[in-house]
Amino acid sequence: VQLQASGGGLVQAGGSLRLSCATSGLTFSTYNMGWFRQAPGKERDIVAAIAWSGSNTYYADSVKDRFTISRDNAKNTVYLHMDSLKPEDTAVYYCAADRSILAIKHGSSEYDYWGQGTLVTVSS
Repeated sequence: VQLQASGGGLVQAGGSLRLSCATSGLTFSTYNMGWFRQAPGKERDIVAAIAWSGSNTYYADSVKDRFTISRDNAKNTVYLHMDSLKPEDTAVYYCAADRSILAIKHGSSEYDYWGQGTLVTVSS
């Protein structure tokens, strides 16, 4: 199983980025997917998650109305579109896959597979 995150970079506050996570080696359409982030010296926290069908989503309060998670099951890819970026959004962003098709999980320990992370830096 491989998850390959991409799309990070340096952006000014107020700008936008779209992260992508391409997967292989798993039946993508049966996995709930999540995006997490980890800033230096902090824990890895959930940012957003999406059910296997795309019908349900979850957002952390800090990113609601600014970030949008989506998926394309035909391309085995999950996306995170980030608008109105703030310096506090600076972190390494990770995608993760949960093989349970039950409710969306929020804890990092509940996900089975992880990508390598992509760095997002928001300058003020």
